Amino acid sequence: MRRAAAGAAGSGGARAGAPLGNALGPDPAAYRRGGRGAGLAGLWPLPAQPPGHAPGPSSVGAQEAGSLVLDLTPDASPETFVMRVLLEETREMFQVTKCRSDMTVRELKEELDLTVGIPLDLQRLQYLDQGVLMDDTTLKFHDVVPGGIISLCIWHYDGWTELVLAAVEGDPSKLSCLGVDEDSLYRTANSQHLGHKQWKDWIAQRAFVALYIASHRGHSDAVQYLLEHGANCLSRTPMGRTALHVAAAMGRLDCITHLLNHGASVNEKDARGETPMSIARRLNRRHSERRMFLFCWLTRSGTTDPRNLITNKVFHRVKSRFSSKKSQV
Repeated sequence: MRRAAAGAAGSGGARAGAPLGNALGPDPAAYRRGGRGAGLAGLWPLPAQPPGHAPGPSSVGAQEAGSLVLDLTPDASPETFVMRVLLEETREMFQVTKCRSDMTVRELKEELDLTVGIPLDLQRLQYLDQGVLMDDTTLKFHDVVPGGIISLCIWHYDGWTELVLAAVEGDPSKLSCLGVDEDSLYRTANSQHLGHKQWKDWIAQRAFVALYIASHRGHSDAVQYLLEHGANCLSRTPMGRTALHVAAAMGRLDCITHLLNHGASVNEKDARGETPMSIARRLNRRHSERRMFLFCWLTRSGTTDPRNLITNKVFHRVKSRFSSKKSQV
């Protein structure tokens, strides 16, 4: 009866007596470990937003009405299907294409690390009433059905939920009060017992998480604030992704510019061997790819002004032609 009702609602049934999952300890750092999973394409926040726009405090609400699937490989296998992922804290809905019944929860989390903009070690996935889903279980094990909704929650520990919400909103004034720079007076029950070095590492991790999420949502003011207050643009998620990876994936041009100006690299590879440039190319983010290519071109040419570069190239071209004609005479 419950399965029939849940199936009618598009959420799928539950395996009777299924284990409640492996609740990972409260420390996200303990959850960092390697692993590779099959790639997924076409996860974007819903409803569709123009580049540079991200849900603010007024739009972070019930967003389940709209749907958008960006399927970049239309010749998908008939064994694949679509799932939806709801970020519970913000009520943002994401759509996941090319799911498979044998896909593991870990593989799904690896994609959500990039396409939802939430680092892998902060994710807690649930389906119906089954508790936290274990990483090594499959979607089939949990009776996940096509079109069902998987809930993504943030670990409620050490102030991470408040930080994620502030980064999604993109308000620098709120971020400044949540421990993202070493001058902050923000403390949690855990951080107040940390030694000086451990506390600095904790601050650095929080600054990067905020930078990663703000870059995903396209909050250029928040990105600039975080970078100017010490956030490291070369830090990585457990999947080896930098803030530039996620900004390139979402086509956030202003954020890409800020990150590049503060030393982000277009050649950094994630755990799957993808660079920000290759991710932009795979997801058809042409403007992101061009922005990064132009920056590299200008850097190698020793100038930051495209007009100067063009003027110099024309001058040298004319000069070389003139010298060639003169030698022939």
